[in-house]
Amino acid sequence: GDVVPDLGCGEGGDAIWFAEHGWEVVAVDVSSTALARAAKEAEKRGVLSHIDFQQHDLTQTMPEGPFDLVSAQFFHSMVDMDRPAILRRAAATVAPGGTLLIVDHGGMPPWAPDEVRQHVFESPQQVVEGLALDPEQWERVRMDGVARTATGPDGQQAELIDNVIQLRRR
Repeated sequence: GDVVPDLGCGEGGDAIWFAEHGWEVVAVDVSSTALARAAKEAEKRGVLSHIDFQQHDLTQTMPEGPFDLVSAQFFHSMVDMDRPAILRRAAATVAPGGTLLIVDHGGMPPWAPDEVRQHVFESPQQVVEGLALDPEQWERVRMDGVARTATGPDGQQAELIDNVIQLRRR
């Protein structure tokens, strides 16, 4: 079946979702703690055999492609990393006709602490420009914001925007 790497999988929510929907997953994170928690949850949900957990510092190493789909969901970090370089290297593992899917926070929830809320997220346009991928090679399938209702720690509701960037390798 199709294999999808989930970059920066954290505790495995997206990796498990992909596995439950028929994908073979390479769940990648720098944190062994996060990977252990993700594996435990995958086992509980009965999809452990469909997920290959790999520890990578994505500034150094990347799962071996080619892949039809590479997923980077909320691939933000409070530690300093060259995100465009990592996503460019991820794009290099996408097979011809395959997809690079990046979903980013469009902004911080109102309940985030002030110093965190000051963080400015790039627009889909800025992200794609930062990747500097050859437009002859890459088609911009989707670049927009999607609203969703989220619930904060004290039950408060807010509408958050997620930026969806879907690029297809020609």
